[in-house]
Amino acid sequence: MQRAFTIETRGQGLYEFTSDVTDWVAEQGVQSGLLTLFIRHTSASLLIQENADPEVQTDLRNYFARLVPPTNDPAMAYLNHTNEGPDDMPAHIKAAMMPVSLSIPVCAGRLALGTWQGIYVFEHRDAPHTRKVAAHLC
Repeated sequence: MQRAFTIETRGQGLYEFTSDVTDWVAEQGVQSGLLTLFIRHTSASLLIQENADPEVQTDLRNYFARLVPPTNDPAMAYLNHTNEGPDDMPAHIKAAMMPVSLSIPVCAGRLALGTWQGIYVFEHRDAPHTRKVAAHLC
């Protein structure tokens, strides 16, 4: 079974779509299996992360912004790919450092996520984007 999820972003940050995935898996009636998610973009990532305290998402975003600043930061002067804006190449670097696919077991018809775990698109670009995540359940 396959499906595509569409996640609208509003700039850099984490966007949870756990409930969309959970609902779809439940509708499929699969009791035991494996869900694979894959983001179809080179400037965003997928994460399983805490969904109880929003400060976790803020801190992650701030950490990666400090780790990989925009290309107009003097520390990034060595980068060549700058024609799509100062956030573009750093977005590609962040996506290269983080997962672009996730594998989540399905047990007893439910995602085997922990109590505080959620599924997120981590948007690395400043502008809003429409992100597509391919899902395969077997």
